[in-house]
Amino acid sequence: MTFISKDFYLQDAIHVAPQLLGIKINRELKNGKVISGIIVETEAYMPDDPACHASRGVTKRNAPMFEEGGICYVYLIYGIYYCLNVVTGKKGSGQAVLIRALELPSHETNRRAAAGPGKLCRHLAINKEQNGLEFSKLNQIWIEEGIPILPADIQTSSRIGISKGIEMQWRFYIKNNSFVSKQYDTNNTKEIK
Repeated sequence: MTFISKDFYLQDAIHVAPQLLGIKINRELKNGKVISGIIVETEAYMPDDPACHASRGVTKRNAPMFEEGGICYVYLIYGIYYCLNVVTGKKGSGQAVLIRALELPSHETNRRAAAGPGKLCRHLAINKEQNGLEFSKLNQIWIEEGIPILPADIQTSSRIGISKGIEMQWRFYIKNNSFVSKQYDTNNTKEIK
């Protein structure tokens, strides 16, 4: 097992997001079972981005985004779904990468159980308890090297479920991967698959 270095997280979210594709995320449950998956879809959120939670400054909700890269930012949407983000950049910068989908191992009965940010958190038992935690084995959530992904196999599009900043092509996913949550055209309006 090769853990990801701290320097990796200190880059800007738009650089980290495509590099996270193929990386393995692990979560140890309270019963000791470890659930893992390969990251196949991400979205970058930068501080000057109107769709970014940090774009209006520090609040109680988004405070983890202003910490040094390498920690979890977990928030609730629609009152029922948690979303897991990897905080990136230097302390005070306010940026993160949303993890949108995982490819689960072949022994999993429902291999698309983590195809979408809400499903992913449900599958990995992630909630507000992980918010602000450093990615580390000690905290029962860690990231390690996975499988190499060629630049030619990475596709981009506008991000999903936002109304501002849709012109930014900051959604990254592995081409032809069946575990990606959804594939949209570049206007973010029509599902392709």
